[in-house]
Amino acid sequence: MTSPTVEIQSQTRFENPVDKRLFGLTWAHLLNDGAANYLPGILPAVLISLHEPLHMAGVLTASLIIGQALQPLMGFIADRIGGRSLVILGLCASTTGGALVGVANQLWVVIGLLLLIGVGSALFHPQALASVRSMVQSRHGLNTALFLVGGELGRGIWPSIASFIVVHLGLVSLWMIAIPGAITVPFLFRFAPKLPAKKSRGAAIEWSTHTRPLALLVTYSGIRAFATFGLATFIPILWHLHGGTLVGGASIITTMLVVGVIGNLGGGQLTDRIGRKPVLVLSAVATAIAIPVVSHTFGIWTWISAALLGIAIFLSTSTAVLIGQDTFPENRSMGSGVALGFSNGIGAVLVLVVGFWVTNSDVGIVFWVMAIASLLTAVLPFMFPKVLLEGTGSAHG
Repeated sequence: MTSPTVEIQSQTRFENPVDKRLFGLTWAHLLNDGAANYLPGILPAVLISLHEPLHMAGVLTASLIIGQALQPLMGFIADRIGGRSLVILGLCASTTGGALVGVANQLWVVIGLLLLIGVGSALFHPQALASVRSMVQSRHGLNTALFLVGGELGRGIWPSIASFIVVHLGLVSLWMIAIPGAITVPFLFRFAPKLPAKKSRGAAIEWSTHTRPLALLVTYSGIRAFATFGLATFIPILWHLHGGTLVGGASIITTMLVVGVIGNLGGGQLTDRIGRKPVLVLSAVATAIAIPVVSHTFGIWTWISAALLGIAIFLSTSTAVLIGQDTFPENRSMGSGVALGFSNGIGAVLVLVVGFWVTNSDVGIVFWVMAIASLLTAVLPFMFPKVLLEGTGSAHG
């Protein structure tokens, strides 16, 4: 006869196994974010082909990311209609826009395609993140982190792949990045979970109770997005100004984002073990320290410091998503959209602003701005309502 202790241990050990569908969504996330974020790896080549000055790098990056500010709206729509259509439509839009950038030879066309990519990403993320959370009843930090790993790998690997294609085959051959997405879309109709539609008579969003935590989350995640996109934009530019190759600059971004997977997974585990506030503080401080190091190192130390920076900056990603979802329990898809998409839009605007400071002789000031901004966000976790830091529900007030 099995003892109660053994039975409890057995239930704990096998509680909430990883749903196989999570791996399918993670793969789709990799493809979506890869198509939506390869631009930094080829940004110098795009600027040269369009005959645009360096300060336009910020404009192009902002065009790519600003559409993601629609994520809260898309999250609201996703919860209302349910299903999985926005996941599929989002991947299609990101992939199509990413494939066509290489054949556009006018600035306004490129900007239009980048906006399409951003909107596609906004469609994909809220519904996909809500689907991931619906698969399990606990260990949300780890499972969310596993899903986010797909996006980080896509953002990390695709810039190097795109730069390799451009160097050897030219910009017009960027259509090749659409092949994996085109193959994957039909399978999404099978393995992507179908969410139930939220009834219109359900609980209304209590905006008055969410104002303070919303402002704190957007500020924290917006600065983190500013650092992420700013680094992805200006590290290749700095490398190019120092005489580096296109592939070399892209490989630094790849190192930062791919090794950042360790930070994402580690942050998810730490969130489940020690809580959300320590993870948020640690990520902000470590990022602020690592940014100037990356911009002032040379040789192999550039890649080593970029790897450490990636771990630091992505340590808080899953934590921020969970706080966003718990801030809006009435609409978790919209909460995910606030933590990622809307905050990404804020970060894109900041990249656009600081981009106009860039000249052919001075890019370094941008890195110091990002470092100082990151350090300032370390105080924000102490201002979040306790209920959100404990992960027990919504904050009121």
